[in-house]
Amino acid sequence: MKILIATDMEGITGVTTWEQVTPTHAEYARFRKLMTQDVNAAIRGACDAGADEVIVADGHWNGSNILIEELDPRARLNSGSPSPFSMMQGIDETIDGVMFVGYHARNGSPNAVLDHTWSSKTVANVWLNDILTGEYGLNAAVAGHFGVPVIMVSGDQTACAQVIELLGDVETAVVKQASGRFAAECLAPQVTQETICLSAERAVERLAEGNVPDPFVLDTPIT
Repeated sequence: MKILIATDMEGITGVTTWEQVTPTHAEYARFRKLMTQDVNAAIRGACDAGADEVIVADGHWNGSNILIEELDPRARLNSGSPSPFSMMQGIDETIDGVMFVGYHARNGSPNAVLDHTWSSKTVANVWLNDILTGEYGLNAAVAGHFGVPVIMVSGDQTACAQVIELLGDVETAVVKQASGRFAAECLAPQVTQETICLSAERAVERLAEGNVPDPFVLDTPIT
């Protein structure tokens, strides 16, 4: 099985502030390492369940956040920006399932760490055919265009709940309980990485069994 892990940073273990995910700030170096570790946990779980090919898309900021020298060598990394499919670089008909790692809730969500949709300065809301959604919905629709289901998500409790609401019973890994836009009860990396690994493993096992939600396919014309 071939898996695409589409990543972002706001939903990574321990993240609660913009400074932690902004390359010009001192805190960023520590959190890109944590991002890499969360991604490695998903790779490990996917491979443990039988995935034989894993592609990672670095989808935060300029696409150059994941530390390739620390990446699990069983995966390949799409890095840099711009790229044809942006946060979903690597998607095509040969992918069997997509995982979202480090995702955040849509703009305007209560109890959601760093909620936004693309840019909270310029984008208030996004609808797809009258469905209010976030980046997770846009990226799920890209996957759906190729007939590929989303099978797992990691992030705070609100991000995970929104993905389930839109897509159905995907596997989730809640790495923190958000209590505001810049506050959360965070779990230690050792705990969250095990949670991510097990969720990814279950997701691929379910994919092999045919027990995952259908791809998110929008009726055309899309408005």
